[in-house]
Amino acid sequence: MGDLAVGARSGHEGPEERPARSEESVPPAGEDAVPPGDDSGDDNGGQERDSDGTAPAPKKPRSFWKELPLLIGIALVLALLIKSFLVQAFSIPSDSMQNTLQQGDRVLVDKLTPWFGSEPERGEVVVFNDPDKWLAGEPTPNPNAIQTALSWIGLMPSSEEKDLIKRVIGVGGDTVECKGTGPLKVNGKALNEPYVYPGNTPCTMDDAGGQFKVKVPEGKIWVMGDHRQNSLDSRYHQQDKHQGFVPVDNAVGRAIVVAWPPTRWSTLPVPDTFDQNLSAAAPGAFGLVGAVPLVLWRRRRLTVGNTRVSGPRTAG
Repeated sequence: MGDLAVGARSGHEGPEERPARSEESVPPAGEDAVPPGDDSGDDNGGQERDSDGTAPAPKKPRSFWKELPLLIGIALVLALLIKSFLVQAFSIPSDSMQNTLQQGDRVLVDKLTPWFGSEPERGEVVVFNDPDKWLAGEPTPNPNAIQTALSWIGLMPSSEEKDLIKRVIGVGGDTVECKGTGPLKVNGKALNEPYVYPGNTPCTMDDAGGQFKVKVPEGKIWVMGDHRQNSLDSRYHQQDKHQGFVPVDNAVGRAIVVAWPPTRWSTLPVPDTFDQNLSAAAPGAFGLVGAVPLVLWRRRRLTVGNTRVSGPRTAG
């Protein structure tokens, strides 16, 4: 008849019959049923098959030579980003920063912190753009094609950039002073300068700019070389449009490491002499606080017992 057995319904109902299942439709105990047409259990891991039922051959990886241009392109982009925003190499062209830096040294300059509003601080060695023809008359290097390419991506210093490197002595609001052979003073406090070139005095006696007392405007810095007798720094540019001061906006970044040659590898920390309180505002504020009680006490002594000033008077 059919796959279903139905009981007669004349008079009373017989026991209910349930659909019969063939043995083929019942999964063996302990095994999961696999829906018809599901290939997930195949050895091919569910991958699509070719028209003849065979699995496709795996794709071959690209050869190294085909991927090399892509790798070079990524490396160039990363190098340009690092040069523009993080770190750049600069070459030391002169002896003005001896012995801290020697001619031919390569230094790495931090260019990241200025992006977050950081400004040069006292004691830092900074690279800055020429503010007003400080490098006039200096010879310009003539690099070859390879050096030009390497400098463009930041792996070598650029010969076209007109940059200088000096130590920051004063920042906006500071008074910097040199008398005689020194010591150099910032806001009236003497600096102990062990970084000054051996045999040099902190201040020079020449009339061209060695003797000075200047107040640094806001947004400017006063810079000097560590080789005081061989550095045309802020002292010798007081007649230019910036009066020897360097605009903060000209600062490229702080030199943090001497990276080359390997025998010269070292960091460039801020010397301890700049850790003392050199603030220009603090001495004046403390002086004012101390002067107020003295003035009040003196005024009280003069007025007590003096009838000429003790009472109110009108102008006559």
